[in-house]
Amino acid sequence: MSGARPMSSARTVGLERHVRERRAKKPLLLMAHAVVGYPSLDATWTMLEAMDEAGVDLVELQLPFTEPIADGPSFVKANHEAIQAGTAWQAYFELAARAATRFGFPVLFMGYYNSVFRMGLERFCARLAEAGMSGFILADLPPEEAGELNAMARACALDPILIMTQTGSPARLAEIGRQASGFVYCTSRKGVTGRRTDLSHGVGAFLERCRAATALPLGLGFGIKTAADVRELRDRADIAIVGTACLEAWEAHGAHGYRQFLKTLAAETR
Repeated sequence: MSGARPMSSARTVGLERHVRERRAKKPLLLMAHAVVGYPSLDATWTMLEAMDEAGVDLVELQLPFTEPIADGPSFVKANHEAIQAGTAWQAYFELAARAATRFGFPVLFMGYYNSVFRMGLERFCARLAEAGMSGFILADLPPEEAGELNAMARACALDPILIMTQTGSPARLAEIGRQASGFVYCTSRKGVTGRRTDLSHGVGAFLERCRAATALPLGLGFGIKTAADVRELRDRADIAIVGTACLEAWEAHGAHGYRQFLKTLAAETR
């Protein structure tokens, strides 16, 4: 394992700066995703160790939720099984805190607003900050309703990562860019996660629209499945975001195959 990697400085210098400093050293960063507690908490930790070993640059940890509306079938199944196994907030934050201390990548919360609302906005931000996390991605919170939470987050040195979609008007993309910090999550197509995206059809033009709307770094996700997909994003986006394909690699090939898959992805970012 690559335990010698130092703890990330993203929480102290800011996530955007962290991304830009790493981006200056290579043509693309890699962000990976895991549903905490699926197929078990021990397995999630093994995934994190594999991410660290491969040199993944950022990680989003998903809090299991009963109705993950932005997720495809693989993640829906993973969310439901993690909940059935008893994964709850306490276990989530304990694992996230361990990861933020142990590994060199920034750790981001990923989930849905209902979980945040039930926890309470102030408590949510405090828990993320206490765990050493760098920010959060909420797949179902529109920017028009995010002002209070985003203000609380910034007071806790957390970055709200907002989402730009291909259906957004120039005015809406500009408003998202105004409210976002850290980086912006751009979705490569409409719909839910999991299905392969043809990156040659309209993605370049969409990224140009996003760059016109914000000076923040851009991450591209939804349907990034292979090393070839990652290679195609070099010098087009700043971060390749891979989720479902990682989960599928674990389910199909176990821990060893998962490690090898991550390494093939990471090799295309250098």
